[in-house]
Amino acid sequence: MKYTRKEATRRRHGRIRRVVQGTAERPRLSVFRSNQHIYAQVIDDSSQSTLVAASTLEPELREKSSGRANCDASAEVGKLVAKRLLDKGITQVVFDRGGNLYHGRVKTLAEAAREAGLNF
Repeated sequence: MKYTRKEATRRRHGRIRRVVQGTAERPRLSVFRSNQHIYAQVIDDSSQSTLVAASTLEPELREKSSGRANCDASAEVGKLVAKRLLDKGITQVVFDRGGNLYHGRVKTLAEAAREAGLNF
């Protein structure tokens, strides 16, 4: 049976979420990619709370990327979420690519977060 791209992404995301869990010591870095923007949030699944979040909708990132969610904007989001998380004293995370392939904007965000000091 052939799946649409959206259905395939949803199925991959379900398989990933069965395995990936965030804890207080090692929260989950979740990435959501839309056509126009990219969002990243760090979630503690045990307490069901979001620790930090960043996206291309933020005013300082909108000025840099002129409102477009390309690889450069994704790198800025990765750096920003890593900076905010390091300020809270957390260096270890589990990466949740949200069913997206590890390529393009998702890969750029992850690599920028690693360069900024996160370990995953």
